[in-house]
Amino acid sequence: MLKQEIEDGDASLSDPAFRADVLRGFGLRPRAIPARWFYDRRGSELFEAITDLPEYYPTRTETAILRSACPEVATLAGAGRVVVEFGSGSSTKTPILLSAVAPAAYVPIDISGDFLRDSSAQLASAFPGLPVLPVEADFMRPIALPPQVADLPKLGFFPGSTIGNMIPHAATDLLRAMKASLGAKESGGAMLLIGMDRIKDAAVLTAAYDDAQGVTAAFNLNLLERINRELDGTIPIDKFRHRAVWNDDRARIEMHLEALEDVSFTIEGRGFAMAAGETIHTENSHKFGPRDARILLRAGGWTPIAEWTDPQGLFAVILAEAQAPRLAP
Repeated sequence: MLKQEIEDGDASLSDPAFRADVLRGFGLRPRAIPARWFYDRRGSELFEAITDLPEYYPTRTETAILRSACPEVATLAGAGRVVVEFGSGSSTKTPILLSAVAPAAYVPIDISGDFLRDSSAQLASAFPGLPVLPVEADFMRPIALPPQVADLPKLGFFPGSTIGNMIPHAATDLLRAMKASLGAKESGGAMLLIGMDRIKDAAVLTAAYDDAQGVTAAFNLNLLERINRELDGTIPIDKFRHRAVWNDDRARIEMHLEALEDVSFTIEGRGFAMAAGETIHTENSHKFGPRDARILLRAGGWTPIAEWTDPQGLFAVILAEAQAPRLAP
């Protein structure tokens, strides 16, 4: 009933953090809304459609790497770990890892509750006997994992180069929060298997985020639809367009929603106006050189111990272990 009431426009039932981020974001110059709010049910479904697009190389490339690398991951990590997946989505890559590492349990974490429950049920059916313990939460902050797995060593799983959606200091904070969530001081030590997209030709990158079928555009514009539905917004969605641009200075693809003409609208009764050409910055997708990736992981408290990539060097999967605190070099 809650989902239906929100879909019917009851703003009183919207996520208060979503409300706060949207109102704050529209007050910024330039305007910006955190990318995590893409992932209501419709946004999650659209993102899964994006991963199947011919232009979107990351998913198929990372999947191929995981199929090749996971037996070695299992050897390095050892059996009996709890696999904790951050931002699990539909968990399409997860069976590759679970089949290889003989986990004690699987804990998927996602901000989209409906999508999380559906994918968790599918995983539980595919792996009978494996405890599947979903946690609906924002993984950007330290998370209390289910008590059943508190004393077991953990293997974090963060595929898809989602780490690239954060600016560097936020990415570092996230890695530290993951370390705290996984319990780095446990016997066996926490480990993290993470996907990181590589810097490459700008034309390849731009096409991956602005596909010919317009699925990524629909994914971006769905954020405005969510605002209208959950926050009683009156944003004229047909007056906005999706834009994806490569920012070479910051080594990232940026996604924006650009006003096609001067527009005025309200959100929860508050008035806003945007001029033609003005944008709402909705997502960054940073890309990494090999050294960049390792430096970021170390800054977040993780020591890389193994790395795998595809023959073209498009994408990398890195296994890291939690660093012990150091007071000196």
